[in-house]
Amino acid sequence: MIVYRVGKTKHAKDLSGEGARLFGGRWNHQLSPCLYTSATRALAILEFSVNVHLEDLPHLLSITSIEIPDKLIKELKASEIPADWKTIPAPSSTKNLGTEFLKALASPILKVPSVIIEEEFNFLLNPLHKESSRFKIVDIKAISYDERIKLIKS
Repeated sequence: MIVYRVGKTKHAKDLSGEGARLFGGRWNHQLSPCLYTSATRALAILEFSVNVHLEDLPHLLSITSIEIPDKLIKELKASEIPADWKTIPAPSSTKNLGTEFLKALASPILKVPSVIIEEEFNFLLNPLHKESSRFKIVDIKAISYDERIKLIKS
């Protein structure tokens, strides 16, 4: 399976999960490395968009395509997802769940629903798992970010 990640071009080849380690995310606490990826390019753009302010948009962006082994994916059952998983800002319940998953090292990949589109999925890649060497970058493309996405007002 191919998953996608949008970020600064200078970090396009980085599979260390350092950004999530430094700042945390919906599914991990700070100090827990994690690589957030999405099932589609479009979802990757949307996920990037909700996590960056217009004035902080990097000038050089890339989309990285990463091949991951399907058989290594653990999917959360509906009963395992915290009731408040969609809360904004991200609740400690999802951070705790994801951080426990990462630390347990039982599986290298966790499939989670997107808050933006519940029927679409993100994949958390654990760079500390022994199978993480099987995550392969297959393509990196520079992208031009369409700022109209950030200009949409509710």
